[in-house]
This record gives sequence, C-alpha cells and structure tokens, in this order.
Amino acid sequence: MSAATTTAVPGPAGAASRLGWALADSWTMTRRELAHWARQPVAVLVNLVFPVMLLLMFTYLVGGGRGVPGGPTEYLVPGMLALTMAFGLEATMLAVTQDLGKGVIDRFRSMPMAPGAVLVGRSAADMLQSVLSLAVMTGVGYAVGWRWHNGAAAALGAVGLLLLLRFAMLWVGIHLAMVAGRPEMVAAVQILVWPVGFLSNVFATPASMPGWLGAVVEWNPMSATATAVRDLFGNPGGATGSWAAEHAGLLAVLWPVAVIAVFFPLAVGKFARLSR
Repeated sequence: MSAATTTAVPGPAGAASRLGWALADSWTMTRRELAHWARQPVAVLVNLVFPVMLLLMFTYLVGGGRGVPGGPTEYLVPGMLALTMAFGLEATMLAVTQDLGKGVIDRFRSMPMAPGAVLVGRSAADMLQSVLSLAVMTGVGYAVGWRWHNGAAAALGAVGLLLLLRFAMLWVGIHLAMVAGRPEMVAAVQILVWPVGFLSNVFATPASMPGWLGAVVEWNPMSATATAVRDLFGNPGGATGSWAAEHAGLLAVLWPVAVIAVFFPLAVGKFARLSR
C-alpha cells in the first residue's frame, strides 16, 4: 500500500486536504466513465431508448393501467419512471466486470489515489445517466398525454425518490458485478431484476390481482416508489387502502435506505478485498 493511503495528516487542514484529494480522484474517475459515453454512443442510446419502447408498448399495445381513473398514461408513466430506475444496470455491471477482467481496477488500486474513487466515479456517472433517462422518459410521457398536477416542489420530491431508488439499485449492481466477475455472467445476474420489476404495481393495480398476489406486490420496494411518485405527481394510484399503500412515501424512503445499508458496505468490502 502506498504511503499516500496510509499517512495521516493531522489537524483540520489535513482532513480538508484528504477530502479534496478524494474528490479530485473521484472526479477523475467520473470523467473516465463519461468519456466512455463518447466512445460508445450506441450503448448509451440503447439504455435511453429501451424504457421508451416499453412505455409505448404498454400504452398502445398491451394496455397497462386500463380502468384506472385519469387514463392509462396517468398511471403508467410514473410506474415506468420507477421501473427505469431499476433497469439499465447492465451497462454499469458490464463496465465493472470488464475493468476487472482487464486488470484495470488492479492498476488503479496500485496508484496513489483515494481508495473509493473508482466506485464513486462509477456511481456518479451512473446517476448522471439516470438523470438523463428520467428527462427523456418525462418528455416522452408528456408527449403521450401524461401530466403532473401538484406543482414543481412535489415533482422534485418525486424525482428525488426515483433517484434514491436508483442509487440503491446501483450498489446492488456494483456488488453483484464484482461477485459475478466476468461480463458473460452479467446477463444471468440481470435476469434477477425482471421479477422485481414486473412483480410490482408498475403496469397494473394490486386490486386487479388475486388477493395474495396483490399483497405481495404492494410490499415490493418498486411498488412503494411507484405509488409515492404517483401521489406526488397527483396521478391516480389505484389505492387499495392497505397499510403499504397508505404509507408508500415512508416505504419509498425506507426500502432504498435499507438496501443501501446492506449492499454499500458489501460492495466496498468486496472492492477492498480484490487482489489480496
């Protein structure tokens, strides 16, 4: 281990210096990930277009959200925004496994940089892409007739909940990518996201499902975020009167925080054990 990572600098100035060093290294890693966007525009475009295709398909072909007051788009679009935050992790997982396979992360770890800069840079780039995905999906939703009704402050609160869900799913993806270790394993791990996404109230109300299934769906973390976001946007939510539905805003915070509390230390610990 280099002296830069082991020597403590006393006093506030030392702490400030270490913080500035960590932020600078993290920004360098973020710029590295953003540079990949310019070299791989097709992959970025696919990540943006795929959720749009799902929204259009379920709006015009499959008929999700039928029978909900306000029309299907009022119900579907907030749910699709939540689903978008859970999907799209494949690019992050591929990037992590490719760096592992090429030995890039080992080289970074041998350099005098802040230990967490690689993970912070990866997560920052992913969150920036998530903001872009939300902007595209919001624009498409507006084009197909969706509207929010509770003002800018509530809309920003909804966006905050969506990004919190994404941040939680991101650390799940980073940890599973390091466990998988190889790019060819990413597809198998990514399949695990689909049941979580579709066993939710994104496309249909729990009231339209068998009782036992509706109860399971309402406690899905994605359902909590989708319901809370619908409430903040002023869109119909197909409320069932259950505790989970009535406290969706609380669950939309608690579920992601719990996931982060589990998978963030797992990911950091796994990264620290690499190449030992």
